Amino acid sequence: MAPSSPLSRTRPTDPEPCSSLGERLTARHQALLHQWGQELLQAPGWRGELPVAVLEPCWLRLRRVAVQDLSNRLPPDGSEAAPELVRFRQLRQAGLDDWSAQQLCWQEFGCAAFQQAQRRFWTSQDQGNHGWTLARYLDLIETYRRGLSADEVRRLPLLVLAREGSAEHHALFWLPPIGGR
Repeated sequence: MAPSSPLSRTRPTDPEPCSSLGERLTARHQALLHQWGQELLQAPGWRGELPVAVLEPCWLRLRRVAVQDLSNRLPPDGSEAAPELVRFRQLRQAGLDDWSAQQLCWQEFGCAAFQQAQRRFWTSQDQGNHGWTLARYLDLIETYRRGLSADEVRRLPLLVLAREGSAEHHALFWLPPIGGR
């Protein structure tokens, strides 16, 4: 990969090698990433229209998604953050056994609500969401927003989607724009 490639300076947040990613990008992809990077450089600050690059490597499809639309286009799995399950984990950490914690949750939330939260969580675990959780989504938003401060190098988020049906996680890379600030 040529040293002028933006991927040669990529900082992944997942332990995925960048070299194989660079081989998958076409000249058109590189041009789009450069264009979106320039858009990021010219942005006066945080706003919902900022770009997130989303790559579907199987189809070699690179899309620009506005950060404000990302959760609609790629919904994060928030089943683990259900209040019923959060409370159950708190009770378990406080020393209660499974059965006692479950009974308290049934009293607080109702049996049906607690069981529905469990079903959603386990369905999500079975079907998989390629590791795209609410926590990862919120981390992307926080990192992006923080990166727009005057002291930071502005980096374009590139989300590489995992192959459908695989156990792989989506990989997130932060690309510094060429001629970056």
